[in-house]
Amino acid sequence: MPGTAPAPAAAPIPWRYLVSEPLDGADNMAWDQALMARARRTGEAVLRVYAWRRPTLSLGRNQTARGAYDVDRAADLGVDIVRRPTGGRALLHHREVTYSVTAPEAFDATLRGAYDRINALLLAALRSLGVPAQLSGPRTRTPTPGLAPCFDEPAAGEIVVNGRKLVGSAQWRHDGALLQHGSILLHDDQGLIDRLLSTPRAVVTPPAATLARVLGDAPSFASVARALVDALRAEYPAAAPLDAGADGALRDDAVRAGDEFRREDWTWKR
Repeated sequence: MPGTAPAPAAAPIPWRYLVSEPLDGADNMAWDQALMARARRTGEAVLRVYAWRRPTLSLGRNQTARGAYDVDRAADLGVDIVRRPTGGRALLHHREVTYSVTAPEAFDATLRGAYDRINALLLAALRSLGVPAQLSGPRTRTPTPGLAPCFDEPAAGEIVVNGRKLVGSAQWRHDGALLQHGSILLHDDQGLIDRLLSTPRAVVTPPAATLARVLGDAPSFASVARALVDALRAEYPAAAPLDAGADGALRDDAVRAGDEFRREDWTWKR
């Protein structure tokens, strides 16, 4: 209608960042899920960077895994097992840096759009470390669900170096918020996943790309975390640290979610 003022632009989403101490698998997943609830409550996005207290096999939300892994062997090898809130295939968290982004869905209306925007931050951080990372091109087929590890082969749009996957990521959207988290490998421990299978696979997992292999030596967790935070602040200059200890609702949500992620009927639900 003539004379009607244009609708105001949506307000930018505030960003915060959090570098966490190493936690066990259930608590790491619980904090990511609690931050997702915080995104719904506050309208803020958070970049979290973290590590794992013990080597941990994480299973995708909908991955069929019951009976597929030898739990006793995993215990003997010192490997914990947890099921993620996100989808995808199994991966081993050990010598790596894990990131998560939680945000209201207003961050981007589509899964692909949010995935691409988060990947742009990851690429900026990796390139600042001297890593010639790029996005994988279109694939002739999509990797199928199954017992092949997450880093077995890249899907279209994933971050690779020389064609091998360097960052494995997965995204979940629920009730107006999104969670995307993933692993940046410092060293390649993914072959251990095959040793945890109850029945060996007929093929051997090929080596993944790692920062150690690409750079000649693995950077420290702190230097990768700093690169990720610097990339966030370059894109969103108002991004500020998150004082997780001062947020009682966040801590309470994390405790409740931790209990859920420790339940055997969640880990082995299928």
